[in-house]
Amino acid sequence: MFEMKNLQNIKKLEEAAPEGMKAFWAFDKAAFAPGAIDAKNKQLIAIAVALTTQCAYCIELHRKAARDAGATDAELAETALVAAAIRAGGAITHATHLHQGG
Repeated sequence: MFEMKNLQNIKKLEEAAPEGMKAFWAFDKAAFAPGAIDAKNKQLIAIAVALTTQCAYCIELHRKAARDAGATDAELAETALVAAAIRAGGAITHATHLHQGG
């Protein structure tokens, strides 16, 4: 199912829902613009979220953007470990609900 060429179909979304997609692209551009957090770190955050949501497209797009912004192998590796820790932590903390009511 995952093939980068599928992203060409975004054009169909833009044609079918132009105002919504225009708003999405404006939001995306604003979210990734350097501000209090620089572009590289925003891309590392995006990778961590993409690894957690397991969006292969996002992983690849933001990996490339992070590399273009100067991300190193070590930074990408630590980002992956943070994502893994948060995902595992969610399972552990939600497991606390398994022991309610004895």
